[in-house]
Amino acid sequence: MTTNSESSAPPTANSTANVCLVVLAAGKGTRMNSELPKVLCPVVDRPMIHFVLDAADKAGIQKKIAVVGYEADLVRKELQTRGDDSLTFAEQTEQLGTGHAVQRCRDQLAGHEGLTLVIAGDSPLIQPSSLIKLIEHFQATRPALLLGTLTKDDPTGLGRIVRNESGQFTGIVEHKDATDEQREIREVNMSTYLFNNEDLLESLSKLSNDNAQGEYYLTDCARLLHEAGRPVEALPVLQDCESLSINNPEELQVVDQTMRAMGYA
Repeated sequence: MTTNSESSAPPTANSTANVCLVVLAAGKGTRMNSELPKVLCPVVDRPMIHFVLDAADKAGIQKKIAVVGYEADLVRKELQTRGDDSLTFAEQTEQLGTGHAVQRCRDQLAGHEGLTLVIAGDSPLIQPSSLIKLIEHFQATRPALLLGTLTKDDPTGLGRIVRNESGQFTGIVEHKDATDEQREIREVNMSTYLFNNEDLLESLSKLSNDNAQGEYYLTDCARLLHEAGRPVEALPVLQDCESLSINNPEELQVVDQTMRAMGYA
């Protein structure tokens, strides 16, 4: 497991100046037993979203958009304490899915030529070194979309990365929809997406909410791009600590303890 001091290494010589971060920070987090927006729930004595933005800063990412929604003014006020002029905001007044959240950034992304990284604001253990490896791999291979994935001993409940016989990405299947054979797959989607921005905007325009939840899912962008013949890759570069999710107070405590053990406090 990488320590916080190790993960703070400066970016390599590759340019991250053409990368824009979209951080998803609109949710309430109904299982957190808190009136705070989920991303403002504290871990290691700070609102968790700060660690996500810290990781982006350490990876050399200079342009950032936070998608706010529930208690948007509260989230804005907290993030403005960073004094970061490169951070702007988009608002998702209705929470209609991850794809819808990124759609709310379309005006800000319209003039962006480069890469767009989308990660969740409730992922405080995201590692700068992982982000740098994703960016470097993307610049070397130039896909439409690169998914940051993880090989997990117990993938229960997570979306599986499906590959063909030659190892190429063919899709993401959610646990509940997976066959018994697919459930044996240990490579999982961790909601870390690096897009060519033009391909992102194109796929966002084609998203549909024709599903049981009536929501627009960012994972559908991977399917749409793959079906259109655009290259989609998945790279199992994320570390074990990055698999820790925060959906309730118990998981928050586990992440807090892990981060303290890694030297964040």
